[in-house]
Amino acid sequence: MSGADQLDARVLVVMGVSGSGKSTVAAMVAEHLGWDFAEGDSMHPPANVDKMHAGTPLTDDDRWPWLDVVAAWIRDHLDRGAPGVVTCSALKRSYRDVLRAPGVVFVHVAGEGSLIQDRMSQRSGHFMPTSLLASQLATLEPPQPDEAHVTIAADRTPDEESAEVVQRLGLEPTTPR
Repeated sequence: MSGADQLDARVLVVMGVSGSGKSTVAAMVAEHLGWDFAEGDSMHPPANVDKMHAGTPLTDDDRWPWLDVVAAWIRDHLDRGAPGVVTCSALKRSYRDVLRAPGVVFVHVAGEGSLIQDRMSQRSGHFMPTSLLASQLATLEPPQPDEAHVTIAADRTPDEESAEVVQRLGLEPTTPR
């Protein structure tokens, strides 16, 4: 299902480990297409943010309520026929199963651990410390062929990565530019 000609992309879930560049790429894709954009990290309850800020990995029990909020955003957009782009780490298939629906395509921004660690060490103002990268990489279950997805390499500029998403999915802006 990862062939672009087979994908019905009405809502994109831009996924990957923290520091992969998913927020930047997602925002650029949404802006280019004129689609709604939501930052999944902003949907975390304060307790999750506090836990991550303290360097404590989230458990599945921590994640389920957050994933339900992200899934509600997706369902709302699908129900209204409003295209959108949302970020969500979606590290495990079971997490993606909560988000999955007809019209949802996962965009996995994938990169080597050393590249991601370097990016994380250079950013400021984010609650996710570099120390949690190893746990995210250990948790990551990349999308499988039976999941509606595309994988893009996180080793280029955000412009190049976002352009690849639009091109591979054959997406056109919904609003005049």
